[in-house]
Amino acid sequence: MLQPHILCKKGDVAENVILPGDPQRVLRAAEFLDEAREVAFNREFRTVTGKYKGVPITITSTGIGGASCAIAVEELIACGGKNFIRIGSAGALQPGINIGDQVIPIAAVREEGASKMYVPENYPAVADFKLASYVIETAKQLQYPHVSGLVRSHDSFYSDRQEEIVSFWGSKGILASDMETATLYTVARLRGARAACILNVVVSRGDSIKEGINQYQTVEGPAKEGERREIILALEALKAFSTAEEG
Repeated sequence: MLQPHILCKKGDVAENVILPGDPQRVLRAAEFLDEAREVAFNREFRTVTGKYKGVPITITSTGIGGASCAIAVEELIACGGKNFIRIGSAGALQPGINIGDQVIPIAAVREEGASKMYVPENYPAVADFKLASYVIETAKQLQYPHVSGLVRSHDSFYSDRQEEIVSFWGSKGILASDMETATLYTVARLRGARAACILNVVVSRGDSIKEGINQYQTVEGPAKEGERREIILALEALKAFSTAEEG
């Protein structure tokens, strides 16, 4: 059955799936694949399937925010997706986390709304331990600057309370903020899929969100290098995980 939003069906989607938000990041990640083919592109959902070092991989963009992420994940699972790694961007909430560093969330504060449509917010949004462990170990092997711990997912870049919110969650040890991790972890867990996440830091603690994202989009520098690294990290982690599962 063709899924109504991603326009994919069984056979189009590999068990191992990488989830960027940006459809253009799908194309940048697909450059690392062999036999890459665009399966579908509808709305914010662009899907490319190919192989990385012999391992079948699908890359699907989810757009911005938890609602569209949930749609993508639900429909990808219906098409056969089982192991998901999100490659997203984030703003740091702690000093010492630099632009281009990788944040690997173990769990996420569910401050977005999409996951609450599935289950009350006292249900935890937690990464799959095994898959996340492969991401962390692979980051060590690649010697990429990274931290792992708790993040926060939210629904608005432009809240009037932005400084207050950042200060509050930063004081609680939260590493970074994004918009999709909590939704991905909640939906994947409820549906029996595995999920992990890699967040490329594009805004340092205390810097302007708008300016940081503008620089990420337009300037070659640490944020662009961080994106390249998160793509490689996700691919290598899925390859290692898949090889171990087959063995």
